[in-house]
Amino acid sequence: MQASDYEKISNLLKALSHPTRIMIIKELLGGKKCVGDIKDLLKARQPNISQHLSLLKFNNVVGCRQDGRRKCYFLKSPRFLRRLFRIIEESKEEI
Repeated sequence: MQASDYEKISNLLKALSHPTRIMIIKELLGGKKCVGDIKDLLKARQPNISQHLSLLKFNNVVGCRQDGRRKCYFLKSPRFLRRLFRIIEESKEEI
């Protein structure tokens, strides 16, 4: 691996390193969701959710599409994130 690969991995892990962002990703594993939907599911304030989504978008974890006046987010690598979450779920007693 090259240094840039390690940098990319480090940035991904940093982007995933907050409970709210992990919960957002878990919700997006079920498919595209708009900010308001995520806000309601997580029972969090919209500005807080938007801030976390911006960081995930900046780190290429999620993408965004405009749906009328609403911004809807989706996972850019759902297959990878499903595998990662499966590994975490199977190993949670070890963490």
